[in-house]
Amino acid sequence: MRPRLARAAALAVAASLAAAWPARAFLTAAEPEPRPRAREIGIAPGVFPPGTLNAITDVAGVRVGQVTLVEGDRIRTGVTAIVPHADNVFRDKVAGGVFVGNAFGKLAGTTQVHELGTIESPIVLTNTLSVGAAIEGVVAEVLSWKGNEDVRSVNAVVGETNDGGLNDIRALRVRPADVRAAVQAAAAGPVAEGSVGAGTGTRCFGWKGGIGTASRLLPARYGSHTLGVLVQTNFGGVLTMDGVPVGRALGRYAFGPEVAEAPGAGRSQSGGSCMIVVATDAPLTPRDLERLAARAVFGLARTGSSYDHGSGDYAIAFSTAAEARSRHGEVAPRTRVLLPPDAVSPLFQAALEATEEAVYNSLLRATPVRSALGSAEALPVDRLRDVMRRYGRPASF
Repeated sequence: MRPRLARAAALAVAASLAAAWPARAFLTAAEPEPRPRAREIGIAPGVFPPGTLNAITDVAGVRVGQVTLVEGDRIRTGVTAIVPHADNVFRDKVAGGVFVGNAFGKLAGTTQVHELGTIESPIVLTNTLSVGAAIEGVVAEVLSWKGNEDVRSVNAVVGETNDGGLNDIRALRVRPADVRAAVQAAAAGPVAEGSVGAGTGTRCFGWKGGIGTASRLLPARYGSHTLGVLVQTNFGGVLTMDGVPVGRALGRYAFGPEVAEAPGAGRSQSGGSCMIVVATDAPLTPRDLERLAARAVFGLARTGSSYDHGSGDYAIAFSTAAEARSRHGEVAPRTRVLLPPDAVSPLFQAALEATEEAVYNSLLRATPVRSALGSAEALPVDRLRDVMRRYGRPASF
C-alpha cells in the first residue's frame, strides 16, 4: 500500500473508533470529562422523541465515516461521508431533493439531483477548496464497487464550508484517498460530533462549530417513520438555544457593539456556511424531499442564524425507502407506494426539530481548536448553564 493510502486508512480507522462512543467508555482517570450533548443538559427541542442514538444513523441503513486531518500547526480539516444504504448506491439510487437557502457556497452534483430526483453516490462534506479532490475521491470509490465495471459517469454529491480561519485551506491537504478512506470507514451506530471530520476547522456563532447530528421518531399515528439530520456548522448570527438568546447574554453575536469599534470585527459571528443532510425512511417523492430539505434550512432560524450574504446554506434530503428508489437501467413499469403530500407535515416538524438539535450538538460537543492561523473556543458549558437558569429553564441545567 502506498504511504499516502496507508496513512489515510489509518486515519479512517481512528475516525471510526472515535465514532464508536458513548465516549465515556474510553475515558481514563487522566482524561477530561467529555463535553455534553444537548439533551444531557436539558435542551430537548420540539415535541417528537429522538431515536435510540439521536443521530442520522437511526435511519436504518445510513452509515457515516469521517477522516480528521490535524497536522503540525496549520492543518485542521477533514472529510465526513454519509452513505445512504449498505448496497451499491449507484445501482440502487435513493430518491433525493435539494434546497438552497443562500447559494454563496458549493454543493456539487445538485443539478442532476434536481433533474432526476435521485442520489447515486455517497454524500461527502469537506472544506471549500477540497471539493475537486472530494469529487475525484467519490468517483474513484464508486467506480471501484463490484458491479460498476462498465460505469462511465458518476454524479458525485459533495458539499463544503470554508474552514480557512483555522486551517491552511490553500495547502489543499484533503486528497482523494482521504475521501475514499472516509467512505470505506462509514458505519452504522453512534456518530462522532464536534471538532471531527469536515467540522475539524469550522466555527459557529463565534465559537467552535463542527459536526452535529440528531433524529426524530414519528408516532404510529403519523407512520412510525424515522428522520435523521447531520450538519456541518460554520455560520453565525445570534445564538439562540431553547428560545434563550445565549449569544447576546454571553456577549458574542453578529452585528454587536464591537463592530462599531473595529470595522469587520463581527464578521466571524455573522458569516460562514452550513451544510445539512437529512435522511428518512419515509417513502417520499423527490419533490417532497426538496420540501423536507427546505424545512431543515428553516430550522437554522431557530438557532439564530443570520443567513449571511457570504453564507452557503444548503440542505440535501434523501429517502432510504425501497419504494422510492430507482434501479440503474430499470425500464419496466412497477408499482410504488409513496406518501401523499398531505401526509408530510409531521416529517417537516421532525426536520425542524432535528436540525435545531444537531446544531446545538455540534457546538456542545466541539472542543477548542488552535492553529497558526487562529483559534476557536468551545461554547462554555458552565456559563451556558448560568444563562439558561437566568431565563428560568429546568433544574437539569
